[in-house]
Amino acid sequence: MLKEQQIQIIKSTAPVLREYGTQITTRFYNLLFENHPELLNIFNQANQKQGKQQQALANSIIAAAENIEQLEEIIPVVEKIAHKHRSIGVKPEHYPIVGENLLQTIADVLKENATEEILNSWKEAYNVIADIFIDLEANMYEQAENQNGGWSNFKDFYIAKKVKESDVITSFYLKPADEEPLPSFNPGQYISLKISIPEETYTHVRQYSLSNSPGEAHFRISVKRESDDEPNGIASNYLHDSLNIGDLIPVSAPAGDFTLDLTNHRPLVLIGGGVGVTPMMSMLHTVTKEHPNRPVTFIHAAKNSKIQAFKAEVENTLLNNNHLNVLTVYSEATEQDQSENNFTEEGYISYSWLKQNIRNLNSDFYFCGPKPFMQNVMHALLELGASPEQINYEFFGPKEDLPQPTTV
Repeated sequence: MLKEQQIQIIKSTAPVLREYGTQITTRFYNLLFENHPELLNIFNQANQKQGKQQQALANSIIAAAENIEQLEEIIPVVEKIAHKHRSIGVKPEHYPIVGENLLQTIADVLKENATEEILNSWKEAYNVIADIFIDLEANMYEQAENQNGGWSNFKDFYIAKKVKESDVITSFYLKPADEEPLPSFNPGQYISLKISIPEETYTHVRQYSLSNSPGEAHFRISVKRESDDEPNGIASNYLHDSLNIGDLIPVSAPAGDFTLDLTNHRPLVLIGGGVGVTPMMSMLHTVTKEHPNRPVTFIHAAKNSKIQAFKAEVENTLLNNNHLNVLTVYSEATEQDQSENNFTEEGYISYSWLKQNIRNLNSDFYFCGPKPFMQNVMHALLELGASPEQINYEFFGPKEDLPQPTTV
């Protein structure tokens, strides 16, 4: 338990951490991997190169400092991070390593301002926060292992089928090598793959949303091929080019808190940008099976039909459901798209377009895609009058926030 004096010290250093947050976390990860390179087998190296992990950690540290008197306020953030930790295999023994390097980093960056009193206070605060993570993740590991068909950590799956969904997206159908039944999952969740690439020193752990519905004999992930110069390109290109039917790959049990609320029967709006449509597909298939009378609007924004995945699959779902409305937005429609008139709108999703096409603003909204796309959707929904409680979104990668507009 933190003493009152320590609490005040933590709160007083929050502005300093806000000023130096990314500098501290960048130095922290460099120091961590220098001292413990084996942790590169766990952490996503692409997120490190893009600076996403550093910013996510900085935001978490600042939130903890600002809410040190009432840490329950940051539990939603902790839970989201804990899902990632459980999925990639973070264990209690990793926390002392992280704490040691974090304190060293604070001392390095703050220099003479990092007094013994400040460092001791942060050490105690870190231990309190680490215990929250450890307890929460222990429950998640237990739940993952003890559910029907569940397991702990990673186990081998084999690729049962590969399906090319578009010019850039391929689906992988995964089945457990031990032929045991699969656990159920909540639509919107993801699995982690541990990818071992020849000539690479460390494994690459990647999370991919499940794009099929629960209760099937396989997991399906749908992976976009990133360009070679993108940090994520090494993993996605290896999956596309080097893994074939029958190949084994270690997989973790489903995780994540971006999930469809199936107890709510309000109209539902699912919006996917590019490959961000993958969790929307799981939600779409699940809701149309379990609640076929629930009104659903499914919106997919893509460059054009060559890039768009699941077009035929969504249209087949539409044929079998009278309560489904499907809208397609292409930013760069091809000549064939134009001649076939196979899309709803050319351009981008905007406030005015959503105003014309959302039939009921008393809906639940779920969306996923690139950050600029999600920011536009978020601002448009708020401007239309949707409440934050109606809005749900997911980043592919570390936890981020979508800044709300200054005026709504």
